[in-house]
Amino acid sequence: MTLERFTQFLLRRFAVKINLMQAKEIQNRLGENLKCMRKLHKLTQFALAERANVSEDTIKSIELSRFWPSEKTLAQITEALGIDVCHLFLPTAETVPGSNEIMQKIRDAVSQSYVEYVEDALKKIAQT
Repeated sequence: MTLERFTQFLLRRFAVKINLMQAKEIQNRLGENLKCMRKLHKLTQFALAERANVSEDTIKSIELSRFWPSEKTLAQITEALGIDVCHLFLPTAETVPGSNEIMQKIRDAVSQSYVEYVEDALKKIAQT
């Protein structure tokens, strides 16, 4: 699959402007996200390849950003993982520098808000 055809596929599928990212960045994100998703599902490259009905070398090559997979191959892999293809291209905590700290701050803020909410609810219950 050519980069142009792949970009058109993504534009049709997700209505996003891929031209804002360099081709290599997209390919790297695909590889990193595939590896992350595979590990999240506790699968080896071989096991995922078997489930997706592709070769182990195909999985390895995608993860190492060596080539662009076809639409059919992407569909087989995402079906085997039980995810939508967009998950292979979206930023994740592992692919965005500093995002772990940001996510931790968000978790802390949500936790604090939740604690305050529960405390307020208990006070109101005690007053009635």
